[in-house]
Amino acid sequence: MPPRHAGRLPDVRPLDRFSSIKIKLGVLVTATVTLAAFVTWAGLYNALGPSRTLPLAIVFSVLAVQILAHGMTAPLREMTAAARNMAAGDYSQRVRATSGDEVGQLADAFNRMAEDLEHADTLRREMVANVSHELRTPVAALRAQLENMVDGVTEPDPRALEQALAQVERLGRLVTYLLDLSRVEAGAVALDVRDVPLREFLEEAATGVRPIAAVKDVEVVVDVEPAGLSVPADAERLHQVVTNLVQNAVRHSPESREVRVAARRHGREIHIDVVDEGPGIPPADRDRVFERFQRGNAPTQPGAQSTGGTGLGLAIVRWAVSLHGGTVEVADSPAGCVMRVRMPAGPHGRRAGRTTAPEQPSTT
Repeated sequence: MPPRHAGRLPDVRPLDRFSSIKIKLGVLVTATVTLAAFVTWAGLYNALGPSRTLPLAIVFSVLAVQILAHGMTAPLREMTAAARNMAAGDYSQRVRATSGDEVGQLADAFNRMAEDLEHADTLRREMVANVSHELRTPVAALRAQLENMVDGVTEPDPRALEQALAQVERLGRLVTYLLDLSRVEAGAVALDVRDVPLREFLEEAATGVRPIAAVKDVEVVVDVEPAGLSVPADAERLHQVVTNLVQNAVRHSPESREVRVAARRHGREIHIDVVDEGPGIPPADRDRVFERFQRGNAPTQPGAQSTGGTGLGLAIVRWAVSLHGGTVEVADSPAGCVMRVRMPAGPHGRRAGRTTAPEQPSTT
């Protein structure tokens, strides 16, 4: 709320008890007319004459209007000042809303809008900073590797080329995530919904992740019951969901352990669980990990190492699942982490062709 300045009327709001601007205006007019009539009667009763009574009635009426209307219009003045500050980039301004009438409701809506804009501005700043950091790391590593090869410090053997390729793939994944997020913002997504046989589908997704899991000697196991279980979904988007979740599970899993991908039918829903034996996610962070650039793999013990990641994968997962009318959550588990995808078992309203913008394939 803007600070008060010397010489201004105090912020008195005697009409806030009324819940409608119409009632407030009626009270204002009635009070002003009554006061003018009383001053006129008092002046004539004391033989002041019309030449002095009329100016007094006008002065008292104007003062009464100023006092009563000042509180009615105070939120509007505050909104004007706050809007100017927001135009200059300061989204911290708020309006004091003390009444339940239309002006008070407008002030509440303005405060919510200011909070949303402040949050969006914070996200934008964080996004620029995080994207810059995420791009800088693989670019710097790739540049150093290539410079060493050019200078003859290292030989361009298969191992060095594999390391360079890994950095390029990391850049590719980040760019893909950003493109997907831009499609989310624009709503430029169409779904091709068909019945997807889950056993074959999950086995194919697990096969694509097993080379990564083999580095840590992690086994990826698929468990579907019943064997013929299927779900109506866009196969490409669902593949994006499962691949992201399994890659995260492998990344967080201890060496020589197991990551299990299980699918079951629960009433009108299909549950796809990705289970690992890692440190898990604290309950306080379970909703936050699905936000952009939020990492659920921060070290929780002294000396623990972060497992990397862009902080975009789970945001993409939530978006892709929501397109199907489903939800994704961190389920309760005695140990490890269980990422649970809930998909409608029957047809839903979001079909292919709902949006008209072209869709490009995404592999992560």
